[in-house]
Amino acid sequence: MTRRRLRLGMVGGGQGAFFGAAHRMAARLTDRFELVAGALSSDPSRAVASAVDLHIAPERAYSDFRVMAKTEAERGDGIDLVAIVTPNHLHTAVARAFLDAGIHVMCDKPLATTLSDALDLEAIATQSGLLFGVTYTNVGFGMVREARAIVAAGALGALRVVRVEFSQEWLAAAVEATGNKQAEWRTDPARSGAGCLGDIGTHAFHLAEFVSGLRCEGLAAQVASFVPGRRVDDDANVLLRFQGGVHGALWASQVAIGHANGLNIRLYGERASLAWSVADANALQFARIGEPPQRMERAGPGTHFPGRLPSGHPEGFVEALAQLYDDIADQIAARLARGHPQPSALLLPNAADGARGLRFIDAALRSGRSDGAWVNL
Repeated sequence: MTRRRLRLGMVGGGQGAFFGAAHRMAARLTDRFELVAGALSSDPSRAVASAVDLHIAPERAYSDFRVMAKTEAERGDGIDLVAIVTPNHLHTAVARAFLDAGIHVMCDKPLATTLSDALDLEAIATQSGLLFGVTYTNVGFGMVREARAIVAAGALGALRVVRVEFSQEWLAAAVEATGNKQAEWRTDPARSGAGCLGDIGTHAFHLAEFVSGLRCEGLAAQVASFVPGRRVDDDANVLLRFQGGVHGALWASQVAIGHANGLNIRLYGERASLAWSVADANALQFARIGEPPQRMERAGPGTHFPGRLPSGHPEGFVEALAQLYDDIADQIAARLARGHPQPSALLLPNAADGARGLRFIDAALRSGRSDGAWVNL
């Protein structure tokens, strides 16, 4: 069984969708999945047309994800994994349907639109015993995993400061009023939950905890909606308090003109510092106190996460997302073979990590409403 490609289904991601195509490219890049079923749209005609585009058999093109979950669970050749790439407000219901059907889940972030739904889903996923991945894509980059290993090895000494930021321009004006489909639902609180805190802030928060290896214990946030009439946040400055008294700061903004995708993280210890940026994703900057900074490249001497290509050949966003699909494929294959996955496959973000993201959103919004008061996570 483990020698075959795993059967993948998808909910969302049909014609006109944004992120489904990236998931499909990433899954194909692993060469471990075959897309065989989908509820690609709730509109029956669009669901069928989208399935035809993707070479899915007509009888496995669904317009109702609940029907898909039940039917695929009953098939002898049913899907092994479902990828959920819908707007945020559907994540919880879709994930529950497939968990109830006994099917492993890969879900986009944020996990839900409310903390209570996220905690419920975390509990359901844990009780099911099934695999549940959350696509915090940036932790699929090899040098992000390398950074985590360097920090864990103590190369920076005792950590003092963690700074992370994710800055974008695309919502600097009211583009949701111009017919932009992505902006329309991402700025609708009923469908998105939060604004930039959920869309990119959770990425930054997860990255900070992942690389530092520390849990954030509390935060103080200044949250804004700068664009007139916007009903969700579009900018947040957040002070973070980590375990052991480590200080932190997070800036998430979708009104940062001049920044298309400005994600970066910097960590400062008593002996050295470490920095990574998605704009230079195949390298880290490491600096010891009193010495010139050192550039460390993916697949270079002494690194442990080489990725798919030789050193000097850049890997990007799709490769990082593919790493998460590799991780869950490793775990599924290990279960089918009654063996153990590669240890690195366990770096895949899970339902608990997804719930942490909603804890962050909830705490930041509460702090913002209280004029920046400290809130415990």
